[in-house]
Amino acid sequence: MITNHSYLDNPTFRGMRQSLMKTFDEIYILDLHGNALKKEISPDGSKDENVFDIRQGVSIVIFIKNKHPNDTKIYHRDIFGLRDTKYEWLGNKAFNKDNYSLITPQSPYYFFVERNTKGIKKYLEWKKITEIFPVNSVGIVTARDKLTIKWTENEIWNTVLNFSKLEPEIARQAYDLGKDVRDWKVSFAQKDLKDSGIDKNKIHPVLYRPFDKRYTYYTGKSRGFLCMPRPEIMRNMLQENLGLTIGRAGQVVGLEHLWNLVFVSENIIDFNLYYRGGELLFPLYLYPDESKKDLFNYNQTEKEPNISNLVFNKLKSDFGLEPSPEEILYYIYAILYSNIYRETYAEFLKIDFPRVPFTKNYELFVQIGKLGKRLSDLHLLKSTELDTPIAKYQGSGDNDLIEKITYKEDEQHIYINKDKYFESVAPEVWNYHIGGYQVLHKYLKDRKGRSMDDAPRYCRIVTALSKTIEIQKQIDEIYPEVEKDLIEF
Repeated sequence: MITNHSYLDNPTFRGMRQSLMKTFDEIYILDLHGNALKKEISPDGSKDENVFDIRQGVSIVIFIKNKHPNDTKIYHRDIFGLRDTKYEWLGNKAFNKDNYSLITPQSPYYFFVERNTKGIKKYLEWKKITEIFPVNSVGIVTARDKLTIKWTENEIWNTVLNFSKLEPEIARQAYDLGKDVRDWKVSFAQKDLKDSGIDKNKIHPVLYRPFDKRYTYYTGKSRGFLCMPRPEIMRNMLQENLGLTIGRAGQVVGLEHLWNLVFVSENIIDFNLYYRGGELLFPLYLYPDESKKDLFNYNQTEKEPNISNLVFNKLKSDFGLEPSPEEILYYIYAILYSNIYRETYAEFLKIDFPRVPFTKNYELFVQIGKLGKRLSDLHLLKSTELDTPIAKYQGSGDNDLIEKITYKEDEQHIYINKDKYFESVAPEVWNYHIGGYQVLHKYLKDRKGRSMDDAPRYCRIVTALSKTIEIQKQIDEIYPEVEKDLIEF
């Protein structure tokens, strides 16, 4: 059979893989890769092409049922490279068992690919992030970013005022909104604005991409101005709060980097905060839901931590005191930024949300938590460490238009046009990725054609990334101590 190859390692299909292993006695898998959706490349870094003119990767699988079966055996082979190279291999090779390697799919995922799953039992005993912070949601879906997401508060306010007053078809043309879809229509959006009462207090910052804060108009009504505002979770971020944003399945953001799907926010977040989207927001605190005040037995009057009682009670038992919600969040944030952790558990981070090892050593817990707080403050651009940025905006003339983004490694300069540039940007800082995005390049790319009107902020982002790299090294110096004595849940 020639098939889409996604079922070979997608966690969703583990039941299918188990069924195939029970049904057939021998399975031979030739994975031809070429998955443009995952931005696949060859192991040596060269280009990997699909054998067809499609984006989804391809595999050829032979399923065999023997008359006198023994234990099921699974054989696997990868073929990477250019299309012609794959055609040549397929055309010149007859089927030969020796061309494949025997693999042993392991519980609970039963992957049909070769995976380094050493230590899976230990890792699976740790608490998953969704078990630690039980209330969570993906980011808001606007359905029309150009209309609903703006650079400034004034810009979104003027858009709301004008859009709400126009005839629907004129509004569609004026804002280039295209055809209506099932869950977002011009008429729905205008009705939502009018019914909710147009009010400047509904303007809120939104974390659109890592370090990229913009503004939207938030009524909280689904299928309104925003298509899916996720009010059950996002309402908690309209008040003073802190939230972790964590992505699942690192392989969807490409294979060239370690898992990097973690950031922090004080605001509501966009669905596509990370490359290809789908991250979850875990608010630290849950506020009373005013819409439930009149419901029977509703008695929440103050904010409550969004942390499992099991985690709280176990930490309190092992430490002899109860850590604060913030201390727990900062500890987790630091752990997830450890490169040792990311490298050691890379295979697991490709298939599910991360699991967190909690040390029994309270002093170590506090030490790591302090590094996590430094990271959080840097990523929120509120750290005093950013008061003296390492980068500077330089150049002659008055042309601040972002035209062509060029990084010159020998100079350590980022040019936005032929005259203006940012200096003192080290290569590792320029190449730093969060959420599948090359942060510094993405920030400028999204502003191409606009004036560089926030150069001081960009310099602070450069500094934040530089210091992030330094702190990650400090975390890695002490991370091995974490796993020497772990809390058992």
